[in-house]
Amino acid sequence: MINTILFSPLEQFYIIPFIDFNFKYVDFSITNITFVLLLIFFLVTTLLLGSVKQKDSTFYIIPNRWQTFLELVYKGVLSLVVTNIDKKTGQLFFPLFFSFFYFILCTNIIGLIPYSFTLTSHIIVTFTLSLFFFIGINIICIKTHGLKFFSLFLPAGTSFVLGLLLVPIELISYMFKPISLSIRLFANMMAGHTLLKVIAGFGWSLIDCSFPLFFIHYIPIIVIIPLFGLELGVALIQAFVFTTLCTIYLNDAIKLH
Repeated sequence: MINTILFSPLEQFYIIPFIDFNFKYVDFSITNITFVLLLIFFLVTTLLLGSVKQKDSTFYIIPNRWQTFLELVYKGVLSLVVTNIDKKTGQLFFPLFFSFFYFILCTNIIGLIPYSFTLTSHIIVTFTLSLFFFIGINIICIKTHGLKFFSLFLPAGTSFVLGLLLVPIELISYMFKPISLSIRLFANMMAGHTLLKVIAGFGWSLIDCSFPLFFIHYIPIIVIIPLFGLELGVALIQAFVFTTLCTIYLNDAIKLH
Protein backbone atom coordinates (compact mmCIF):
# COMPACT_ATOMS: atom_id res chain seq x y z
CA MET A 1 0.00 0.00 0.00
CA ILE A 2 2.82 2.41 0.89
CA ASN A 3 4.66 1.69 -2.35
CA THR A 4 1.46 2.22 -4.34
CA ILE A 5 0.93 5.62 -2.76
CA LEU A 6 4.60 6.57 -3.10
CA PHE A 7 4.77 5.92 -6.84
CA SER A 8 1.22 6.86 -7.73
CA PRO A 9 0.91 9.89 -10.06
CA LEU A 10 -2.02 11.03 -7.92
CA GLU A 11 -0.09 11.10 -4.62
CA GLN A 12 0.68 14.79 -5.18
CA PHE A 13 -3.03 15.59 -4.80
CA TYR A 14 -3.45 13.92 -1.40
CA ILE A 15 -4.36 16.17 1.51
CA ILE A 16 -1.87 15.29 4.24
CA PRO A 17 -2.60 16.35 7.85
CA PHE A 18 0.51 17.42 9.76
CA ILE A 19 -1.23 18.30 13.01
CA ASP A 20 -4.56 16.63 13.79
CA PHE A 21 -6.98 18.78 15.72
CA ASN A 22 -10.67 17.89 15.74
CA PHE A 23 -13.32 19.55 17.86
CA LYS A 24 -16.50 17.47 17.79
CA TYR A 25 -17.61 17.62 14.13
CA VAL A 26 -15.25 20.43 13.05
CA ASP A 27 -11.78 19.68 11.72
CA PHE A 28 -9.11 22.29 12.51
CA SER A 29 -6.17 20.13 11.40
CA ILE A 30 -3.04 21.74 9.93
CA THR A 31 -2.54 20.21 6.48
CA ASN A 32 -0.41 20.83 3.39
CA ILE A 33 -3.21 23.10 2.16
CA THR A 34 -2.63 25.32 5.20
CA PHE A 35 1.07 25.60 4.43
CA VAL A 36 0.39 26.50 0.79
CA LEU A 37 -2.05 29.23 1.82
CA LEU A 38 0.48 30.62 4.30
CA LEU A 39 3.14 30.53 1.57
CA ILE A 40 0.86 32.47 -0.79
CA PHE A 41 0.21 35.04 1.93
CA PHE A 42 3.95 35.36 2.50
CA LEU A 43 4.66 35.79 -1.24
CA VAL A 44 1.94 38.40 -1.71
CA THR A 45 3.06 40.34 1.37
CA THR A 46 6.71 40.19 0.28
CA LEU A 47 5.85 41.39 -3.21
CA LEU A 48 3.78 44.32 -1.95
CA LEU A 49 6.30 45.35 0.71
CA GLY A 50 9.18 45.00 -1.75
CA SER A 51 7.42 47.28 -4.23
CA VAL A 52 7.01 50.31 -1.97
CA LYS A 53 9.26 52.53 0.09
CA GLN A 54 9.38 51.53 3.74
CA LYS A 55 9.29 55.14 5.01
CA ASP A 56 6.12 56.52 3.41
CA SER A 57 4.69 53.37 1.69
CA THR A 58 4.76 54.95 -1.78
CA PHE A 59 6.00 53.50 -5.06
CA TYR A 60 9.47 54.23 -6.37
CA ILE A 61 9.81 56.76 -9.20
CA ILE A 62 12.27 54.37 -10.85
CA PRO A 63 10.59 50.99 -10.26
CA ASN A 64 12.56 48.06 -8.92
CA ARG A 65 12.05 44.50 -10.12
CA TRP A 66 9.24 43.75 -7.70
CA GLN A 67 7.40 46.94 -8.57
CA THR A 68 7.85 46.31 -12.30
CA PHE A 69 6.30 42.85 -11.98
CA LEU A 70 3.43 44.18 -9.82
CA GLU A 71 2.71 47.00 -12.27
CA LEU A 72 2.75 44.54 -15.16
CA VAL A 73 0.16 42.31 -13.48
CA TYR A 74 -1.85 45.34 -12.36
CA LYS A 75 -2.02 46.86 -15.84
CA GLY A 76 -2.80 43.50 -17.45
CA VAL A 77 -5.74 42.74 -15.15
CA LEU A 78 -7.01 46.34 -15.31
CA SER A 79 -6.95 46.26 -19.11
CA LEU A 80 -8.80 42.95 -19.07
CA VAL A 81 -11.50 44.24 -16.71
CA VAL A 82 -11.99 47.55 -18.53
CA THR A 83 -12.17 45.79 -21.91
CA ASN A 84 -14.81 43.25 -20.90
CA ILE A 85 -16.75 45.67 -18.69
CA ASP A 86 -17.15 49.43 -19.02
CA LYS A 87 -14.47 51.62 -17.44
CA LYS A 88 -16.50 52.90 -14.48
CA THR A 89 -17.91 49.52 -13.39
CA GLY A 90 -14.66 47.75 -14.20
CA GLN A 91 -12.66 49.98 -11.87
CA LEU A 92 -15.27 49.39 -9.15
CA PHE A 93 -14.83 45.60 -9.27
CA PHE A 94 -11.13 45.63 -10.18
CA PRO A 95 -9.88 44.65 -6.66
CA LEU A 96 -12.02 41.50 -6.81
CA PHE A 97 -10.66 40.37 -10.19
CA PHE A 98 -7.10 41.29 -9.27
CA SER A 99 -7.39 39.11 -6.17
CA PHE A 100 -8.85 36.25 -8.22
CA PHE A 101 -6.06 36.43 -10.79
CA TYR A 102 -3.24 36.74 -8.28
CA PHE A 103 -4.53 33.98 -6.01
CA ILE A 104 -5.04 31.48 -8.86
CA LEU A 105 -1.70 32.39 -10.44
CA CYS A 106 0.16 31.87 -7.15
CA THR A 107 -1.54 28.54 -6.41
CA ASN A 108 -0.85 27.27 -9.93
CA ILE A 109 2.83 28.25 -9.88
CA ILE A 110 3.47 26.96 -6.35
CA GLY A 111 2.03 23.62 -7.47
CA LEU A 112 4.88 23.28 -9.97
CA ILE A 113 7.45 23.16 -7.18
CA PRO A 114 8.43 19.52 -6.49
CA TYR A 115 6.78 18.02 -3.38
CA SER A 116 4.43 21.00 -3.07
CA PHE A 117 0.64 21.04 -3.36
CA THR A 118 -1.66 22.47 -6.04
CA LEU A 119 -4.83 23.90 -4.52
CA THR A 120 -6.52 24.37 -7.89
CA SER A 121 -6.12 20.66 -8.68
CA HIS A 122 -9.01 20.00 -6.27
CA ILE A 123 -12.43 20.64 -7.72
CA ILE A 124 -13.82 21.57 -4.29
CA VAL A 125 -11.52 24.63 -4.30
CA THR A 126 -12.27 25.73 -7.86
CA PHE A 127 -15.99 25.05 -7.48
CA THR A 128 -16.13 27.04 -4.23
CA LEU A 129 -14.50 30.03 -5.93
CA SER A 130 -16.84 29.75 -8.91
CA LEU A 131 -19.96 29.24 -6.80
CA PHE A 132 -19.36 32.21 -4.50
CA PHE A 133 -18.66 34.44 -7.50
CA PHE A 134 -21.77 33.13 -9.28
CA ILE A 135 -23.94 33.83 -6.23
CA GLY A 136 -22.42 37.31 -5.98
CA ILE A 137 -23.16 38.31 -9.58
CA ASN A 138 -26.74 37.08 -9.22
CA ILE A 139 -27.20 39.24 -6.12
CA ILE A 140 -25.77 42.21 -8.03
CA CYS A 141 -28.02 41.52 -11.01
CA ILE A 142 -31.20 41.21 -8.93
CA LYS A 143 -30.32 44.30 -6.91
CA THR A 144 -29.66 46.30 -10.09
CA HIS A 145 -32.51 45.13 -12.34
CA GLY A 146 -35.06 43.53 -10.04
CA LEU A 147 -37.49 41.24 -11.86
CA LYS A 148 -35.84 42.10 -15.19
CA PHE A 149 -33.22 39.59 -14.10
CA PHE A 150 -35.40 36.84 -15.59
CA SER A 151 -35.04 38.40 -19.04
CA LEU A 152 -31.68 36.61 -19.16
CA PHE A 153 -33.59 33.40 -19.86
CA LEU A 154 -36.03 34.84 -22.42
CA PRO A 155 -34.54 36.89 -25.27
CA ALA A 156 -36.55 39.90 -26.40
CA GLY A 157 -39.04 39.27 -29.20
CA THR A 158 -39.29 35.54 -28.55
CA SER A 159 -42.71 34.00 -29.11
CA PHE A 160 -44.51 32.10 -26.35
CA VAL A 161 -44.13 28.71 -28.04
CA LEU A 162 -40.41 29.24 -28.72
CA GLY A 163 -39.99 30.56 -25.19
CA LEU A 164 -41.18 27.22 -23.77
CA LEU A 165 -38.18 25.64 -25.48
CA LEU A 166 -35.59 28.38 -24.93
CA VAL A 167 -36.21 29.11 -21.24
CA PRO A 168 -35.26 25.61 -19.97
CA ILE A 169 -32.20 25.57 -22.25
CA GLU A 170 -31.06 29.02 -21.13
CA LEU A 171 -31.73 28.16 -17.49
CA ILE A 172 -29.68 24.95 -17.65
CA SER A 173 -26.89 26.76 -19.51
CA TYR A 174 -26.89 29.53 -16.90
CA MET A 175 -26.77 27.11 -13.96
CA PHE A 176 -23.84 25.24 -15.49
CA LYS A 177 -21.65 28.36 -15.67
CA PRO A 178 -19.97 27.87 -12.26
CA ILE A 179 -19.61 24.14 -12.94
CA SER A 180 -17.88 24.63 -16.29
CA LEU A 181 -15.73 27.41 -14.83
CA SER A 182 -14.50 25.19 -12.00
CA ILE A 183 -14.00 22.05 -14.10
CA ARG A 184 -11.96 23.94 -16.70
CA LEU A 185 -9.42 25.10 -14.13
CA PHE A 186 -9.40 21.86 -12.13
CA ALA A 187 -9.03 19.55 -15.16
CA ASN A 188 -6.21 21.52 -16.78
CA MET A 189 -4.13 21.72 -13.62
CA MET A 190 -4.69 18.11 -12.57
CA ALA A 191 -4.00 16.69 -16.05
CA GLY A 192 -0.79 18.67 -16.52
CA HIS A 193 0.64 17.80 -13.12
CA THR A 194 -0.29 14.14 -13.54
CA LEU A 195 1.48 14.00 -16.91
CA LEU A 196 4.65 15.49 -15.43
CA LYS A 197 4.57 12.97 -12.57
CA VAL A 198 4.01 10.02 -14.92
CA ILE A 199 6.98 10.96 -17.13
CA ALA A 200 9.20 11.69 -14.12
CA GLY A 201 8.22 8.37 -12.52
CA PHE A 202 8.97 6.53 -15.75
CA GLY A 203 12.44 8.06 -15.92
CA TRP A 204 13.07 7.29 -12.26
CA SER A 205 12.06 3.64 -12.68
CA LEU A 206 14.54 3.23 -15.58
CA ILE A 207 17.45 4.14 -13.30
CA ASP A 208 17.18 0.78 -11.52
CA CYS A 209 17.16 -1.15 -14.81
CA SER A 210 20.04 -2.92 -16.53
CA PHE A 211 22.84 -1.22 -18.51
CA PRO A 212 21.05 -0.53 -21.87
CA LEU A 213 17.85 0.77 -20.29
CA PHE A 214 19.76 2.91 -17.79
CA PHE A 215 20.75 5.45 -20.45
CA ILE A 216 17.18 5.66 -21.76
CA HIS A 217 16.11 7.42 -18.56
CA TYR A 218 17.70 10.61 -19.88
CA ILE A 219 14.98 10.82 -22.56
CA PRO A 220 12.00 11.40 -20.20
CA ILE A 221 14.13 13.77 -18.12
CA ILE A 222 14.85 15.86 -21.23
CA VAL A 223 11.18 15.72 -22.26
CA ILE A 224 10.12 17.07 -18.85
CA ILE A 225 11.97 20.37 -19.41
CA PRO A 226 9.77 21.69 -22.27
CA LEU A 227 6.68 20.17 -20.63
CA PHE A 228 7.49 22.05 -17.44
CA GLY A 229 7.70 25.29 -19.42
CA LEU A 230 4.39 24.41 -21.10
CA GLU A 231 2.77 23.76 -17.73
CA LEU A 232 4.07 27.10 -16.48
CA GLY A 233 2.34 28.74 -19.44
CA VAL A 234 -0.84 26.80 -18.67
CA ALA A 235 -0.72 28.07 -15.07
CA LEU A 236 -0.65 31.65 -16.34
CA ILE A 237 -3.25 31.08 -19.06
CA GLN A 238 -5.70 29.37 -16.72
CA ALA A 239 -5.52 32.27 -14.26
CA PHE A 240 -6.14 34.62 -17.19
CA VAL A 241 -9.02 32.51 -18.58
CA PHE A 242 -10.71 32.20 -15.18
CA THR A 243 -10.54 35.95 -14.62
CA THR A 244 -11.70 36.71 -18.18
CA LEU A 245 -14.77 34.49 -17.90
CA CYS A 246 -15.63 36.03 -14.53
CA THR A 247 -15.55 39.52 -16.05
CA ILE A 248 -17.75 38.36 -18.94
CA TYR A 249 -20.28 36.80 -16.56
CA LEU A 250 -20.40 39.97 -14.47
CA ASN A 251 -20.84 42.11 -17.59
CA ASP A 252 -23.75 39.91 -18.73
CA ALA A 253 -25.37 40.23 -15.30
CA ILE A 254 -25.01 44.01 -15.21
CA LYS A 255 -26.12 44.65 -18.80
CA LEU A 256 -28.54 41.71 -19.06
CA HIS A 257 -26.91 40.24 -22.17
